[in-house]
Amino acid sequence: MEQQTILVVDDNKEIVFSLGKLLEYEGYRILKAYDGLEALEILRENPVDLILLDVMMPRLNGLSALMKIRETNKIPVIILSAKTEESDKVSGLVMGADDYIAKPYNPAELTARVAAQLRRYHTWGGSAPKVQDDLIVNGSLVLDKKSKKAIVDGAEVKLTATEYKILELLMEHPGQVFSAEKIYEKVWKEAASYTVENTVMVHIRHIREKLEIDTKNPKYVKVVWGIGYKMEKY
Repeated sequence: MEQQTILVVDDNKEIVFSLGKLLEYEGYRILKAYDGLEALEILRENPVDLILLDVMMPRLNGLSALMKIRETNKIPVIILSAKTEESDKVSGLVMGADDYIAKPYNPAELTARVAAQLRRYHTWGGSAPKVQDDLIVNGSLVLDKKSKKAIVDGAEVKLTATEYKILELLMEHPGQVFSAEKIYEKVWKEAASYTVENTVMVHIRHIREKLEIDTKNPKYVKVVWGIGYKMEKY
């Protein structure tokens, strides 16, 4: 098999050196950059199979570089950062990262995740699915199942417990239409009666008011007239 190339991007030269040695030992060819602009220059001139990308860097930070990379390239990108706040992880995934590893990292875990992303990327013909663990990502809408939070365009949206359950159901089945009765049965865990349609409709309206910029032309939660509701797939 042809040797695979990994671009390591971090403004800390010691980290770049140690990561380079670790990955070279695993058989990879290593390219090195120390800020986002340098990474973009190297990527334009060299074939790369995967990028390890720090967030906090001079000239051009990692998330800005990631957005530029995703304009033309689908190769796997793993964010590697000391910023462990959930919002940073979510922002990286929304902007197109395939995985997120917090520093200090476990070398064995890092090499395993690198290998997994490369395997997925080549198995899926150049389009690796994201590793999101407890996150459901649909466009710029993210549902964090672990912390029970919804995030739109990087900002947290406050949902009631019932609203969260309805949104989770729809996001887990993008494109699938659910009748009001089916939503009621799955969320309330009770048999649906003829009165549940209005109850579900009110909750859906509240969800849309919190998620959508324009509730009259919703982007995510759509009404399929006479049938039910669905999550538009992005």
